[in-house]
Amino acid sequence: MSRVAECFARLKTEGRKALIPYVTAGDCQPGVTVPLMHAMVAAGADIIELGVPFSDPMADGPVIQQACERALAHGVSLHDVLEMVATFREKDDETPVVLMGYLNPIEVMGYVPFAQAACDAGVDGVLTVDLPPEEGVEVVKIFKEAELDPIFLLSPTTTAERIGKVCASASGFVYYVSLKGVTGAANLDVAAVAAKLDEIRGLTDLPVGVGFGIRDAETAAQVAGVADAVVVGSAVVNRIAANVAQPDRIAPEIAALLSDMRRAMDA
Repeated sequence: MSRVAECFARLKTEGRKALIPYVTAGDCQPGVTVPLMHAMVAAGADIIELGVPFSDPMADGPVIQQACERALAHGVSLHDVLEMVATFREKDDETPVVLMGYLNPIEVMGYVPFAQAACDAGVDGVLTVDLPPEEGVEVVKIFKEAELDPIFLLSPTTTAERIGKVCASASGFVYYVSLKGVTGAANLDVAAVAAKLDEIRGLTDLPVGVGFGIRDAETAAQVAGVADAVVVGSAVVNRIAANVAQPDRIAPEIAALLSDMRRAMDA
């Protein structure tokens, strides 16, 4: 059983939902990332979604686009991201880490070398935004052979037929994008999310995480009432952007945000 599967199984027995914060690796400078990962776990994060900086993050709004730009300005590469995970694993061998990014850096490294390097570093899953399962049969096979969970996105417009196809290729969990928009969008309709999750759960036994539009403890708690996991990205990255000139403030501010979310979700 993978770390991701073990995490969800444990939380289910505890009657709790997973809190999954996202940060872009290397934002706002490379030395911030690993200590921040540990701080997020201490604040209640169950799984960490670590973004691989990319020049054209098409699913992401301005907040995460700018985070990628800040990381790329320091030359942070996929190799560097894997080194960060390996360093994180020196002190934490339990918390699952999922890489979130785009296909180009993986393709440049090579699917097999990447999968092996990711496994060696301690990565648990890979969410590749621009890799649809129809075009990723061989890649998914390579990932699963390396014991990496391939994680796919579902959206409000995903049909029942496609939900079935996507979930058949996925493992670990599936990520439901709650809004017709990019990361950082607002106006989350929890009732609509709940209705779609009912449809998804009728087609898969995988846990369903929900992201996009989760801004604070209140929205995190609302989503936790219907989902298996709450994914929070832009609200976290905004704290980094606000403290670029004072990086020592980043971890405490994000820890405070996640602690509030964790308390609200558990309540």
